[in-house]
Amino acid sequence: MDYTGRLENVTVLGAAGKMGSGILLLTAMEMADLGLKPENKDRRFVLNAMDVSNHALSGLMKFLQAQVRKAAEKKTVALRKVYADRADLIENSEIIDQYIFDVLAVVRPTTSLEAAYESTMIFEAIKEDPALKVRVLSQVDKNNKKSPWFFTNTSSIPIHQLDKDTNLGGRIIGFHFYNPPAVQKLVELIKADSTLDELEAFAHAYAKNLRKKIVPSNDFAGFIGNGHFMRDALHGISEARRLAEKMPFVEAVYMVNKVSQDYLVRPMGIFQLIDYVGLDVCQYIMSVMNPHLPDEDLHSDLLDRFIGMGVLGGQYADGSQKDGFLKYEKGRPAGIYDPDQKEYVAFSEFQAACDNKLGPMPEGAMPWKAVIGSPDKDEVLAAFFKNLYEMNTPGAELAKAYGERSKAISLKLVSDNVARSEEDVNTVLLTGFYHSFGPINDYFK
Repeated sequence: MDYTGRLENVTVLGAAGKMGSGILLLTAMEMADLGLKPENKDRRFVLNAMDVSNHALSGLMKFLQAQVRKAAEKKTVALRKVYADRADLIENSEIIDQYIFDVLAVVRPTTSLEAAYESTMIFEAIKEDPALKVRVLSQVDKNNKKSPWFFTNTSSIPIHQLDKDTNLGGRIIGFHFYNPPAVQKLVELIKADSTLDELEAFAHAYAKNLRKKIVPSNDFAGFIGNGHFMRDALHGISEARRLAEKMPFVEAVYMVNKVSQDYLVRPMGIFQLIDYVGLDVCQYIMSVMNPHLPDEDLHSDLLDRFIGMGVLGGQYADGSQKDGFLKYEKGRPAGIYDPDQKEYVAFSEFQAACDNKLGPMPEGAMPWKAVIGSPDKDEVLAAFFKNLYEMNTPGAELAKAYGERSKAISLKLVSDNVARSEEDVNTVLLTGFYHSFGPINDYFK
């Protein structure tokens, strides 16, 4: 079966979720683009958008319409060529509306898993629960006579484990989109030893057509992205708890969050990133990874405590941030949760005192956005971190320890053969997490 044939009938499981909706959007446009080629005029493309909630699917279709419109507006010139034989399409608005119609015409929203029984390709973006994934994928494969290929968006579960437990015989590959899939350029590609060569080749072709950058990860729990992030998060939590022995908890969290953002020139601090992903999601990923790591214990009692109190973070359906460790007002951090008082404490009550304790920023400090946009980024960062190492303020010492720990985590991913190279680790953190520099560098010892 050729590339186009494989994409004639596709199902996305978990299509209305945060990741599934982006995967569906990208795949719908790829299928529509194929269907608009003259040589494919007799083919019929079907994309089943499967989810358990009709309400969520209704919202999904509105999301698709809005996102396809944005995409069409950016490629109107190319679409004019596609619709060159349509004399009835004159204005740009008519061409855009037609493309939206053609993309949405491919999509079939459904709450029935049976829709996947006719597909030759399945994207799985359901909950990061090994037992649930095995049960759903096994049911689809048992009832599908076309020996479908499975692309799983898992960010932590070893592919060989899923392959073995579902008895797919190598018809599964890890294709981990980063959030949001429609925007993020990175995909972690994970193949088991059993994964079919032709499936891997197709995955590369599909990623190329979506203009995604592939970084291969070896088949170890957590892969590169979560392999670094979960350990990085635990370091941040550990540092905050250590500081909290000498100061109020909210001040400790604020200081670690500020250092991990401003001193390490990242787009957000570590506690804000945990909130973005969701405290419960982070906890669950750690629990999935832990059985595969006999020499480590990826677990946080602090996460357990916050989750038990209903402080979860995560995002609303519209993408806005829910309160977690931090409270958000108009999308920006404005306070920190005090688990003893069971309430958020506004930054205004402690921010100035904390900034004073941390001490001045190193000379040459610039906001993350200014650094990544600088044509002299490498020189700016080198000078900044040289100045950092010449300081011994509390903020500088926290930053040095944090950067050195991040580097050590990354080097171990390479030595443990999770990542194939130092460059791959750096690429994941630069592209997938938008860091301004790779963790394996000459800035930190």
